[in-house]
Amino acid sequence: MPNLLSIKSKIYTLSELIEQSKIWRSKGDKIVFTNGCFDLVHRGHVEVLANTADLGDRLIIGLNSDNSIHKLKGEKRPIIDENSRAILLASLQFIDAIVLFSEATPYRLIEAILPDILAKGGDYKVEEITGHELVLRNGGEVILVPFIDGFSTTNIINKIKQD
Repeated sequence: MPNLLSIKSKIYTLSELIEQSKIWRSKGDKIVFTNGCFDLVHRGHVEVLANTADLGDRLIIGLNSDNSIHKLKGEKRPIIDENSRAILLASLQFIDAIVLFSEATPYRLIEAILPDILAKGGDYKVEEITGHELVLRNGGEVILVPFIDGFSTTNIINKIKQD
């Protein structure tokens, strides 16, 4: 399969991802889910996502849509459009699936996928993570993945503005 086609094949609709998750589960794969905007992907994102992928067999990323980011972060965001962000993330070999969501939180995705592991960055508390109760009630785990100090999309944007 050509590389670009292989990358794009990791971008799913929710219904496609539900079916793919069933296939992975039937093979005994442990599914890990995390989410975010990933507006300007940087080293901190890559390291945290790589560490998150190490928690299981399949890593699914819930990616905030442009509209969702606009509502959360203001009218000047996102910097990079949703399709470009999805392709960039899908190009990382340790990411198995990307699914866009337009809501403020990925609750609906988590409810539909019911991952074995729900992971978020270490700046959260478990009880603050959307969908934690669904995953725990289903016998899964919620894991906090430490951030890499010194890397932040906001800091990158501010640095660009200063130059």
